[in-house]
Amino acid sequence: MKYRKKPVVIEAIQFTGWNWAECFQFMSPEPLMFPQWMKEYESIDINTLEGKMKCSKGDYIIKGVNGEYYPCKPDIFEKTYEPVESKE
Repeated sequence: MKYRKKPVVIEAIQFTGWNWAECFQFMSPEPLMFPQWMKEYESIDINTLEGKMKCSKGDYIIKGVNGEYYPCKPDIFEKTYEPVESKE
């Protein structure tokens, strides 16, 4: 039997190495304060439902349908998702 993924709109952000504060803000329901200086990081750790996972530069951080977060490699992300026009 074959199955098709249900169409669902997700929220995601791409980790560049420099936007770690923005990524943590994306994953946190609470407002966070970060120092003004920025340092480039090769990766950040994300607590997922399966445990701690590494998000490397270029990976996307996806907010799942139940509010969970997980990293996704860019090639898989681009094969699976496409941009959606915002109604804001």
